[in-house]
Amino acid sequence: MPIVVNKDDEFVSDMILIVDDDEINRGILDNIFSPYYSTDEAENGRVGLEKILADPSKYCAVLLDVMMPEMNGIEVLRNLYDRGLLSKIPVFLITAEVSSDSLHEAYHLGVMDVILKPVTPYIVLRRINSIVELFRARKRLDNRVEKQNAELLENAKKIIALNQGMIEALSTAIEFRNGESGEHVRRIRDITGFLLRNTELGDGLSETEIENIAIASIMHDVGKIAIPDNILGKPGKLTPEEFEIMKTHTTQGGLLLEKIPQLHDNGIYEYAYDIARHHHERWNGKGYPDGLKGDEISMWAQIVSIADVYDALSCKRVYKDAFPREKVVQMIKDGECGVFNPKLLECFFRVEEELSKLYVKHE
Repeated sequence: MPIVVNKDDEFVSDMILIVDDDEINRGILDNIFSPYYSTDEAENGRVGLEKILADPSKYCAVLLDVMMPEMNGIEVLRNLYDRGLLSKIPVFLITAEVSSDSLHEAYHLGVMDVILKPVTPYIVLRRINSIVELFRARKRLDNRVEKQNAELLENAKKIIALNQGMIEALSTAIEFRNGESGEHVRRIRDITGFLLRNTELGDGLSETEIENIAIASIMHDVGKIAIPDNILGKPGKLTPEEFEIMKTHTTQGGLLLEKIPQLHDNGIYEYAYDIARHHHERWNGKGYPDGLKGDEISMWAQIVSIADVYDALSCKRVYKDAFPREKVVQMIKDGECGVFNPKLLECFFRVEEELSKLYVKHE
């Protein structure tokens, strides 16, 4: 039975290309197939190849003679094979004679079938219909799978965006408790990502890793949720006892992240925990909570550390006004906020002018 073409199926082509230098042979094949398919014709292999390459999706099958001027059928097959098209369009050799070597090469290249002339209409129709239907079914399946994969990818992106939004919302809520607007965590994310992408500090890290670190940096102060309001929002200088309590936001942050099991399977967890606990460590070992020094401190924790200091100095806080950019830079150079990795400082100051644009509205 001939195939009934569903005209509403956007993935189905119903046109057959007949490539033969003999007009009578083209007419015979057209008479056989035109009741069931649209047909197109080419008088030699070169014209046929040009038509196929112009729009490979236009044809559901190609009926190809072997002996033709300009370019023979085997040469057409070779060109289609080199372009990977024989796996997408079924090609049939319809010929009066073919050598064993040509036959072997044709099947090796990927021709679907070899049909000898003179053709028997119902036989050639049945053989070609069967293959065309298989290709159509496979193409429909491939397109459905591709569509489903695209939908799954889109859903995954939405879930990732939702997770990131929840992370940012939690971190922003903590910033509100601290008298901040929530822009702080977003600037820390932007500074962290910028330093990793635009300096050698990010060497060896993939874009996915850099993005995970930047997202993880948002949670650097998540432990402040455990700090009492009277300390967190105190407008004046903290007492030594209050400062000791404030310092526990690093360990509290790590503990909080540990207690979110869903986060453990996320690529950001390792970075988030490390950053939350160690973003107040210093290069000379005089930071907290673990007194790490030098390369004991991960590069991402060091980057968030300097980003946090830079942002704190550049913006108004409950306990101070924003400092001018020149003073911020000088204070970091002079180590007034702790000692940083010399390589980190070199990279930071190289791009600081670009980072300062984040604070134009504060000047």
